[in-house]
Amino acid sequence: MNLNFFFEVLIGGLLSGVMYALVALGFVLIYKASGVFNFAQGAMLFFAALTCVSLADFGWPMWLAIAATIVIMYALGLAIERVVLRPLVNQPEISLFMATIGLTFFIEGMAQLLWGSDVKRLDLGIEDVPLESLLEHFNIMISKFELIAAGICALLVTGLALFFSRTKVGRALRAVADDHQAALAVGIPLQQIWGIVWGVAGFVAMVAGLLWGARNGVQFSLTFVALKALPVLILGGFTSVPGAIVGGLIIGASEKLAEVYLGPFVGGGIEGWFPYVLALLFLLVRPEGLFGEKIIRRI
Repeated sequence: MNLNFFFEVLIGGLLSGVMYALVALGFVLIYKASGVFNFAQGAMLFFAALTCVSLADFGWPMWLAIAATIVIMYALGLAIERVVLRPLVNQPEISLFMATIGLTFFIEGMAQLLWGSDVKRLDLGIEDVPLESLLEHFNIMISKFELIAAGICALLVTGLALFFSRTKVGRALRAVADDHQAALAVGIPLQQIWGIVWGVAGFVAMVAGLLWGARNGVQFSLTFVALKALPVLILGGFTSVPGAIVGGLIIGASEKLAEVYLGPFVGGGIEGWFPYVLALLFLLVRPEGLFGEKIIRRI
């Protein structure tokens, strides 16, 4: 086996895995704070990318289009929490889940109604060319775009981890995640915390949408990128930020290696479904995920 080629595939998979982790992080933030699995995260990602590229097409400078998209996505996150989910507090989890499914179709329709449904090219000024000189001694080529995108994702994930672990709001979020009633008892405003989390989730969706849109083009299929976060969440745990990171790296690396080394034996195309098979096998061994909390119920 060519070790240089193996490491080239592995590094490319890990860089993709960081981007998967960023998508999964949006799910984790909301689920950890409010117990809601936000099925609309993919639609939010698509809406952010389409909004930014459409503003740029109207002649806005890219930096201004990105700044405006940040404001719009933060406001969208706040609006979703206030209008859609706050009235459903204390309702069954299936009701909240169904609400996010309906929200998905609404956001997708609104995005295409406002900006159109044509495939658009999003140029962030990052060329997708190999960086041969980076690991020239080992004859390993790495994509410049994937390297920079992974760096951006890593910085954002690190910043959010520090924010939620070192700040007063972050400590309040952890308290809310542990016990809603206890958090209320000590004076933590649940609705305010939930609003902040949904706003941050909107910002995370914006960053992920721009990176994936620049990589694959801004099109309706971006909504399905969020589905790739499901195996990440199953491996890492639905309530763990470190789990989202580790799960993303595992999924990114495994799907690339499987496509290259197992694909020829099964006819190719394994990259699309291998992560789900891996997640299914993982469920049989550790259903709560690597970093998830074990649930013990008295029978």
